[in-house]
Amino acid sequence: MIKELIFASRNQGKIAEITQMLAPLGITVKSALELNLPDVEETGTTFAENSLLKSQTIAKAQGIPCIADDSGLCVDALNGAPGVYSARYAPNRDFDKGMDKLLKEMSEIENCDRSAHFSCVVSLSWPNGNYELFEGRVDGKIAEQKMSGDEGFGYDPLFIPKGYTQSFAQMSHDEKNKISHRGRAMAKFKAYIESL
Repeated sequence: MIKELIFASRNQGKIAEITQMLAPLGITVKSALELNLPDVEETGTTFAENSLLKSQTIAKAQGIPCIADDSGLCVDALNGAPGVYSARYAPNRDFDKGMDKLLKEMSEIENCDRSAHFSCVVSLSWPNGNYELFEGRVDGKIAEQKMSGDEGFGYDPLFIPKGYTQSFAQMSHDEKNKISHRGRAMAKFKAYIESL
């Protein structure tokens, strides 16, 4: 059983979500932010490649298991963009500006299909190079405008999951974690850990 691992992220929103999800397993989570580790450059072209780049690099360097995730918003009308470039799509990683940019691009498309999904790949890597991958996805649509709400981060104020009228930003952490892309990937991760 894993007692301690590093989460390869400096994103405080993600760190809070992952720490909350892993608390019941009794695993101590240290983040790249807390350990002041440098960012691993995301040079992959898929969520799986980017996730693995991060977890393998840090697991080997630090000598303890590491998990990482790569996730993003994929909009049908934009041919799956911003996808793996979701963070970089936002000017200076300012997601408020990123949401404005997304809404503007969609407004220029006639009879725009608002269908979208969030994808996430969580990777778990050991210092010896072994790894596991866990995928999650949630389908939904892009709202006509940013919806109020203080929860969530990134593109959450724009994303309404299928079967709901609220955006991710309007849901409680528990509610979002049950249905989100990251929540679904982490449920598979937790089941794997419990099976060890």
